[in-house]
Amino acid sequence: MKLLIISDIHANLEALEAVLAEPHDELWVLGDLVNYGPNPAEVVDLVRRNASLAVQGNHDYAIGAGADPQCSQAFREMARAMQSYTEPLLTADQRAFLRSLPWTAARTVDGHRFFLCHATPAEPLFRYCPAEPAEWAPQIAGLQADIVLTGHTHLPLLMSVDERQLVNPGSVGQPKHGSPMACYALWENGRMALRSCSYAVENTTGKVHALPVPMEIRSQLAAVLRSGFLPGQGHT
Repeated sequence: MKLLIISDIHANLEALEAVLAEPHDELWVLGDLVNYGPNPAEVVDLVRRNASLAVQGNHDYAIGAGADPQCSQAFREMARAMQSYTEPLLTADQRAFLRSLPWTAARTVDGHRFFLCHATPAEPLFRYCPAEPAEWAPQIAGLQADIVLTGHTHLPLLMSVDERQLVNPGSVGQPKHGSPMACYALWENGRMALRSCSYAVENTTGKVHALPVPMEIRSQLAAVLRSGFLPGQGHT
C-alpha cells in the first residue's frame, strides 16, 4: 500500500495536480482545501474525486460555515479578503462537503495504526503546536496510534514523540519553509518519507494577481507562493 498524504492545499490547483502525479494507491488529505488560492471549486472537486480519506481544516470549517478560521495574525487580513472571494464561488453542495468533513479520522494499514487531524488531536482545527516533543506529548497522550498525521503549520515535520511517529507533510499549496515547492508525504511498506515537487508557480501567481481583492493582498499572497515566506518575515 502506497499512501500519498497531503495537507493545506489552499485552492492551489496547479500545486495539487503536480502532487497527484506521484503514483499512489490512496490519497489522504489533512484539511484546508480552500482559501488563499484562486481555484477553490476545482480543488474541492478534485479532492472529492480522488481522496480515500480527508479531515476538516480550519479554513474548510470557516468557508463551509461562514465562520472565523482563527488563523495566525500575519495572515488574518489575507484570510478575510480571500474568504469573501471564495465563499460565492462554491456551490451549496461543495460547502456542505466541507462542513461534512470529520475533525479526526483513524485507519489501520498493514498493522500500523494511523490517526489523522488538521492541527492537533486534542484541538483538531485551530492549535498551532511548535515542533518540539515536549509540546506535542500532552496533545497525543493516550492516543491509540502508531503514526499521527497533522498539518496546519505548513512546515514539513517527521519526529518521534513518546514512541509514536509524528508527521506533518507540509503544505501543498502555500509552503512556509522558505521554498516554493509543493510538499507532501509518502508512506509505503512501513516507511514514511517527506517529499516535495516543483509546479507552475507563476501560473498560480498570475491568477492571484488577477483576483478581485486589494492589491496589497494580491502582492502578499503571490510573494508567499514565490518565496515560501510572508514578505519581511520568517515562519508564520
